[in-house]
Amino acid sequence: MEPIVAVDVPMVGDERHKQWAKVVTEVDTTKSSGWAFVGEFIACGGIQDVAVGSVILVYGERGSRARPRPEAALFMVNGDGTTTPHDTASGQAWARTLRDTVARLLDEDTAVEPDPGILGSYSDQALAMELNRRGWTVTAPETSS
Repeated sequence: MEPIVAVDVPMVGDERHKQWAKVVTEVDTTKSSGWAFVGEFIACGGIQDVAVGSVILVYGERGSRARPRPEAALFMVNGDGTTTPHDTASGQAWARTLRDTVARLLDEDTAVEPDPGILGSYSDQALAMELNRRGWTVTAPETSS
């Protein structure tokens, strides 16, 4: 199971029009519409908890109400809570344009090591001593020389 991080899911298009975001887990390559992307919908334009290595598809529309123009963008979730943009598309063929890129991103090995942060600079023994001081019963792993 991948670690979960809080990411700011961007908005695409104009907020007056339809917008959505989805954590894509699978791609149906027999479809060339938005139905090709399988996954869980999440809110866009705010902070969401998402697994590291997830592919996020964000959809929005620009233009007038009578003639909205679809836009979409792909992002990969990083271990530090940021997102890396991968591709964009606009127009009626947006889904087919992005479908193969999404499939490739999902097929890549996305195993990401979590960032140890500041605790990574301390030895296992020092961390065990601090936890014991705080009332936890912890033994540090043996180190081999």
